[in-house]
Amino acid sequence: MFSNFILCKQYNILYNSLLFAGILSQTLQESGPGTVRPSESLRLTCTVSGFELTSYGVSWIRQPPGKGLEWIGAAWYDGGAYLADSLKNRVTITKDNGKKQVYLQMNGMEVKDTAMYYCARDTVTEQNEELRQ
Repeated sequence: MFSNFILCKQYNILYNSLLFAGILSQTLQESGPGTVRPSESLRLTCTVSGFELTSYGVSWIRQPPGKGLEWIGAAWYDGGAYLADSLKNRVTITKDNGKKQVYLQMNGMEVKDTAMYYCARDTVTEQNEELRQ
């Protein structure tokens, strides 16, 4: 029955960090279609709050049923996009700093792309990256 659909469920990922005297709540919320048909394109949106996309990278990750996590790619704080070699011909990751959104576009979806899709904030800040150089 589900062979004609690719399941793409999204889950909210919450980050709570203690920041000096108070608590800073950081959230990432995925949105998009629950299912797409094979050969169609998938477009997901990750809306963030509690941090700036100009200071942190955001990755897209997926987990096929019964398997481990697979990194898809990331939109980095400096505007660069980095993609897994196995998916780079089918995937585009972009962002809109003003809307605080990161987008995942996957073309030519196949049944093997059935997975839970997540977005996650990188733990390295722009400032930390500069210190390492």
